[in-house]
Amino acid sequence: QVQLVESGGGLVQAGGSLRLSCAASGRTFSTYNMGWFRQAPEKKREFVASIAWSNSYTDYLDSVRGRFTISRDNAKNTVYLQMNSLKPEDTGVYYCAARPMDQSKYAYWGQGTQVTVSS
Repeated sequence: QVQLVESGGGLVQAGGSLRLSCAASGRTFSTYNMGWFRQAPEKKREFVASIAWSNSYTDYLDSVRGRFTISRDNAKNTVYLQMNSLKPEDTGVYYCAARPMDQSKYAYWGQGTQVTVSS
């Protein structure tokens, strides 16, 4: 079992930056692939970024590539999402998720943190 708690959301003007954090419980954090997802009002939840358990591989939604950076600190059981050059279309609830390294689906989810980008 892994419990995830996101923080760092807020209101920011277009062009600004935010850093989201996701703190995980448990001693096996380093064995999970981690991801960030987001859901805008009246839209389906979408993948934003992921990072492998080994820190060796990252992936991004095309529209955030070059602006967002996912990273993790296994010693602190924390994954981060640095978001720069934010746009109004980045607005939504951002969720952290954990996927066991031997599974294909994300099994654990945080409660989400709101990000609002004003134009």
